Order: sequence, then structure tokens, then C-alpha cells
Amino acid sequence: MATEIRDYPEWHRGRSDYGVWYIEIYQPEFISYLDGIRAQFSDLLIKSNQRQYHITLFVCGFLTSHHPNFDDDFEIKTLNHQIELLQQLRLEPFELEMTQIDSFSSALFLHIHDQNNILGKIRKQLAQSSTEIAAVDYCPHITLGLYGDTWASDLVLQRIQKLPRKNMKIQVNQLTFGYYKAQILQGLLYPYHQIQLG
Repeated sequence: MATEIRDYPEWHRGRSDYGVWYIEIYQPEFISYLDGIRAQFSDLLIKSNQRQYHITLFVCGFLTSHHPNFDDDFEIKTLNHQIELLQQLRLEPFELEMTQIDSFSSALFLHIHDQNNILGKIRKQLAQSSTEIAAVDYCPHITLGLYGDTWASDLVLQRIQKLPRKNMKIQVNQLTFGYYKAQILQGLLYPYHQIQLG
């Protein structure tokens, strides 16, 4: 499914800062590997992609200091409550494992395996104070790029199957709440608050 390169006013309604909890990927070797995969599929993906590699934990909505006007507004006071809830977990640093490259209808991505269900615990804690704005089924992943055109799924899957398998671990030392500018397609994530683990 092709991604349209345009502003989406029917979604953002003039609002700007869209907030999410996420884990940013900092390991140089891992970033280099992801860059290599993205390069191999560059003919299928949109070019305008500045967003850092990350694993989304919880989609919050448009950040506001006022009472919500829309059902996807997210109040600062709710964020402060979520920060308290996460601190109560007293999480230690943990590991995640990358598995295989795969495809959603709109994006190429890398599956993430969470053997001890730590991401599930984090999400359950966050859900105590906010309803997530997202698909019902949570799939931990790293997005590698959005498709720039409509491609046959068989073509994409055949190219994925030719990739060599690689096992790598992701070291998680902090959780980040940040936002991106809704008017910039695949724009940068800006950290707003970080929780150090351990």
C-alpha cells in the first residue's frame, strides 16, 4: 500500500505534537545493520524518512496542556501520571531480541522478540491512566520504511526471504516519552521525558 506524501489535516486538525512512549535504538552495530536493510529496499520505500529507529511502546496522542477537545488529545497531567506509574515498576535494564524482517501492508519492519514480556508489563502500567490510540493487537517492531508505491506482496516477501538471518540483542537502558511533528511525514522524534532503568 502506497503512502501519500502530503499533509494530513483531516487527522491532525491543526495540532502539532503527537506523543508516544518508545525505546530508541542507540547501538551503532544494530543501526548499521538496519541501514543496510533499508538500503536494499530503497527502491520500494519513500525517501523522506528522518525518524530514528525505535520500538513504539504506547501511542498517546496529541500533547496538550488543556482539557482535551478531541478523543486523540493527550493531557500533560496524564503523562505525569504515567511517569509515576512507570517509576513504580522499578525496572532494571533488559534485553530484547530481533527476529525476522517482515511486512505490514504499508511498511517494511523488523520483528522484536520480548521473551520475558517486559514490554507487556510496561504497556499494562501505562494503560492504567490512558486508553491507547492504536491497533488492538500490539506487535513489537522497528519500522524500516513506508512503501512509496503499491507493490505485490509476493515480490516483497521473496526479497525478504533472500536476506541472511542475523541474531542481535537490543540493550534497553531507558524509556522515552517523545513526540513528532504531525505535519512532517516520518519526521524526527523529539524526546520530552526519559526514564533511566536500574
